[in-house]
Amino acid sequence: MALMRAAVMNGFGQPLRLVDLPVPAPGAGEILIRLEASGVCHSDVHIWKGETQASVAPDPFILGHEGVGEVAAIGAGVEGWVIGQRAGAAWLHDTCGTCDLCLAGEESFCAAQRAHGFNVPGTFAEYVVAKAAFAVKVPAGDGAALAPLMCAGLTAYGAIERAKLVHGETCAIFGCGGLGLFAVQLAARRGARVVAVDNDPAKLELARRLGASATELATATLPDTWPQVLRAHATINFAPTTRTWPAMQAATRPLGRIIAAAMVAEPVPLSHEWLTWTGITLTGTSVGTRAQMAELMHLHQESPLESPVEVIRLQDASEALLALDQGRAKMRYSIAF
Repeated sequence: MALMRAAVMNGFGQPLRLVDLPVPAPGAGEILIRLEASGVCHSDVHIWKGETQASVAPDPFILGHEGVGEVAAIGAGVEGWVIGQRAGAAWLHDTCGTCDLCLAGEESFCAAQRAHGFNVPGTFAEYVVAKAAFAVKVPAGDGAALAPLMCAGLTAYGAIERAKLVHGETCAIFGCGGLGLFAVQLAARRGARVVAVDNDPAKLELARRLGASATELATATLPDTWPQVLRAHATINFAPTTRTWPAMQAATRPLGRIIAAAMVAEPVPLSHEWLTWTGITLTGTSVGTRAQMAELMHLHQESPLESPVEVIRLQDASEALLALDQGRAKMRYSIAF
């Protein structure tokens, strides 16, 4: 029996347990991906800590949803894939395909969706089973650098789409970690004037290099000092904190759009009067769809998006989760197999 190395959940908030497990076999409509790399996402932290729980846990409980590798086996009835082809496993394992949201092309909001590392075993392992219809065709390139595109890149792309950002508009991007820096590049490519906001000057410097026209340091006084000339048509938050909210309000012009892209459970104050005076639209975004993923892969193949990553080993996954939780991560983590 062929075995694979995997990092398995050992209780919420506990170090992951490295074990040898049988390599899974793909069923009908599925492919088996031999992984080169897996990103470590902040959503993995929420699941690891038990802050977000599925009604039925994966078996085995393997985190991860940013996997890149090559097709190692193909299940019955699968078309359009061949052995050895580059493939990716992203957040969506599958959806119902029949609800109003799926039929309207909004499958990432499907209530019956299943996700890698949340409902089914994920990518913190040497192999992962993916639904062939939901697996991603991945361009050439280093797997560790490509892995963050599977969720961070797609979430940034989905947020830009949700914002309906067009050429000539101003876009304020709060939080210049992995997701925010992808969004800076994507917004700049649309011809928007990008204002990057973060509390780390080094990240703001990187944001300028990647396309931001202006930067603002996230300080307590920013809500009172936001420049009128930089008021945004679209404001997107990627920072996992409520502290950005007052500055986001100040940054957004009347009839602008505010998009919540970070997983922040705590509430923020919202005045109906403020909404009636400003006419601002407030909405959220959830990762992205297969169609958006295909568009993102095409964009990346045409002109690669930059994403600084720290390459780690599978046995370092627990420390990476802890570093993300404590805000010590300097860049995205990618597990290399």
